[in-house]
Amino acid sequence: MTAPLNIAPEVAAAKAQGRAIVALESTIITHGMPYPQNLETARKVEQAVRDAGAVPATIALMKGEICIGLTDERLEALAKTQDARKISRADIAACLSQGWTGATTVAATMICAALAGIHVFATGGIGGVHRGAQDTFDISADLQELAQSPVTVVAAGAKAILDLPKTLEVLETLGVPVIGYGRDELPAFWSRSSGLPAPLRMDDAGEIAAAHLMRARLGLPGGQLVANPIPVEAEIPADEITPIIEAALQDAQGISAKEVTPFLLSRIYGLTQGRSLEANIALVLNNARLAAKIAQEITLQTAD
Repeated sequence: MTAPLNIAPEVAAAKAQGRAIVALESTIITHGMPYPQNLETARKVEQAVRDAGAVPATIALMKGEICIGLTDERLEALAKTQDARKISRADIAACLSQGWTGATTVAATMICAALAGIHVFATGGIGGVHRGAQDTFDISADLQELAQSPVTVVAAGAKAILDLPKTLEVLETLGVPVIGYGRDELPAFWSRSSGLPAPLRMDDAGEIAAAHLMRARLGLPGGQLVANPIPVEAEIPADEITPIIEAALQDAQGISAKEVTPFLLSRIYGLTQGRSLEANIALVLNNARLAAKIAQEITLQTAD
C-alpha cells in the first residue's frame, strides 16, 4: 500500500524534470492570519520560491489525500476554509481516513515532504519546548520530527514565545543538526539575536546541501534545522519584543495544547499593532528564498 499522494501538475512536472522543489506548510494559511491576507501571503511565498529558481509545493490534507502542491483554486479554497484542523504526526492518519481538511504543521509537513521525495522545507519558525514545560510537558512534536524525517527545514529559529534554551537542548539530545546561517548566534524568530550560540555555522547554501546529502550517505535518520535570521529591516529587537511576549504569556493562563501558539501569536499581533505579523511575513519570504537555493544545490550535487 502507498500513501494517498495527490501531486499538483506543477510539482509533478518539476519532479519529472529533476528540478528543485521546496515544501511549504499550510497552518500559516488557515491559522496564521485572516482571509484574504492569508491567501495573498501564501501566493507571495510561493512566488518567492519560484523567483529564487525552485518550485513551491504547499502541502495540505484535503478529501482523504495528501496534496503535494496546491493549484491556485485549491489554495484559495483552503484559505477560505473556516474549520481546517491543525494536523501533526499524531492525527495525520485520522485526518486522511476521515476526509477532514487538515493544515499541516512543521511535523506533518516534514512527513508529507519526505513521502513525496522533497528534501527542503521553508517555514517561519519551528515549535519547541513551551515555557513551564517542566510542569505541563508541553513540547512540540516538531522536535521529534526533525530527528526522524530526512528533510532540511529552513526557519528563523524556534518561535520566540518558547523556552529557547530548553528547545536547543532537546534538539541536541535528539541529534538534530542546528545550523546558524551566516551567524554564530541563533536567531529568535522576530529578532536576529537570541543570546544562544549556534552549534554549527554554514555560510552558503552549497555547504548546507552537502551536509544534507552526507547525512543520507551515512544512513542517519532525521533532518537539519537551518536557522536563518530575519532581515535587518524587518526585525523587532529582542529588548522590544520580550516584554510583549511576557505580557501575552500572562494573558494565556488556562489555555493549553494546540491552542497556545495561535493565541499567543494573535495576542502579540494586537500588542504590536500588527508589526509582528509584518515581521513574520518578511521572515517567511526570506526563508523561502534560502530554501530554494538549498534545494537547487541538492539537485546539482546529486547530479554530479
